[in-house]
Amino acid sequence: MNEKRAARSLLVVAGLLLACRAALDSNHAPARFLETTPVEASTRDTEPVNAAPFAHPFGDDQLAIILAMGDLGEPPADPTNAVADDPRAARLGQYLFFDERLSGTGKIACTSCHDPRGNWTDGRELASGLAQLTRHTQSLWNVAYNRWFFWDGRADTLWSQALIPLEDPREHGGNRLAYAHLIHGDPELKTAYERIFGPLPDLADADRFPPEGRPVEDDPRHPHHVAWTAMAEEDRAQVNRVFANLGKCIAAFERRIVSRRSAFDRYAAALRRGDPEAPADFPPAAVRGLELFLGKAQCRNCHHGPNFTDKEFHNTLVPTPLSILDGGRFDGSKLVKQSEFNGVGPYSDDPTGEAELKIRYLAIDGHDHAKFKTPSLRNAAVTAPYMHQGQFGTLDEVVRFYSTMEGALTHTQHHPDPLMQPRNLTEEEIASLVAFLETLVDDRVPDELRSQPASPVLD
Repeated sequence: MNEKRAARSLLVVAGLLLACRAALDSNHAPARFLETTPVEASTRDTEPVNAAPFAHPFGDDQLAIILAMGDLGEPPADPTNAVADDPRAARLGQYLFFDERLSGTGKIACTSCHDPRGNWTDGRELASGLAQLTRHTQSLWNVAYNRWFFWDGRADTLWSQALIPLEDPREHGGNRLAYAHLIHGDPELKTAYERIFGPLPDLADADRFPPEGRPVEDDPRHPHHVAWTAMAEEDRAQVNRVFANLGKCIAAFERRIVSRRSAFDRYAAALRRGDPEAPADFPPAAVRGLELFLGKAQCRNCHHGPNFTDKEFHNTLVPTPLSILDGGRFDGSKLVKQSEFNGVGPYSDDPTGEAELKIRYLAIDGHDHAKFKTPSLRNAAVTAPYMHQGQFGTLDEVVRFYSTMEGALTHTQHHPDPLMQPRNLTEEEIASLVAFLETLVDDRVPDELRSQPASPVLD
């Protein structure tokens, strides 16, 4: 009996030893790449998976930040635009984006400044449409992730942003009545529009709907303003609705301009998986640059999150030509609150929620003078020049300025920002930061977005 009991005990112990060995083998097995694309991997849970085998210099807190930055995800929903993710609206919006008829002269399109061949910008220091403007053209990469739009935030939705250049006399120089007539008079545009939004108003009645017109508040004697104010209020509202819907279609197209497959994203995905081999396109200098980005250089103070921006406004104290001093966020706050096309206005599809909170609690503060929106750093390496007036031609110049703050403005209109302090970087550190910023590039424009589709109608 004792011998049988001893034998059973030995069998139990052997079983436990085998189970422990299997567990140890499982825990120490080399991590493998998941059967996913880099994009799928980058949008998974941000918690590291068996991260130990990956040789990297980051602590747990830094690792969590890196994994979050490499998890861009899909563009946030826009309840103010009911067709934001409607493929029919995106097709019409893409057609309009490339259409030079959407201008007063028939020679300017959205692509005149936002050229897909130039990473959705124009490469100039200052934008130029029908006339030269006083700000640099921002790229449209990842524009759908923004909270505010334009350098000064004078638009609170992507669709309202799309409308402003169309009537700016320095940009497209057109007017909302002419655009409504364009849609009504072109059979394909009319078909595309009505399949999405329903019947257009009867714009053929010239007595009710003049060929051109828009509000021109600063010049009440302007022919466009005279024609516009002579219309019945109900008819003006119908034209405004058509105009707003054009902006919503353009926004639906622009929401597809997304960059999230960079070398950094692949590196973050490898960290998440705990893969023992870092991607070959993420060099050691970039690793050191990432350490600086999170630490000594303090870039993350303003450029954080998966789109590398805090979505807010700062006074960068960057040298600015005195001839074109800019009120920045101070002016933009007033304009967005006054706009009839803002997210809480009559043409918003949902004036509640975040749209309401943004406008209700937006203060007009003199300390916001000369503050400008923090741009995303994704694809920054291929969208030079930089800053709101294109003051710097290279990333090296940008990093050097923030390292020394040499030449920073001290004009009384520029309220000091406590974040703008010299970082005193070495030459090697400057080069490493630039190397990291270059890993944020994924400028592969999908072929289907590069040109005007053959028809605005999606079959």
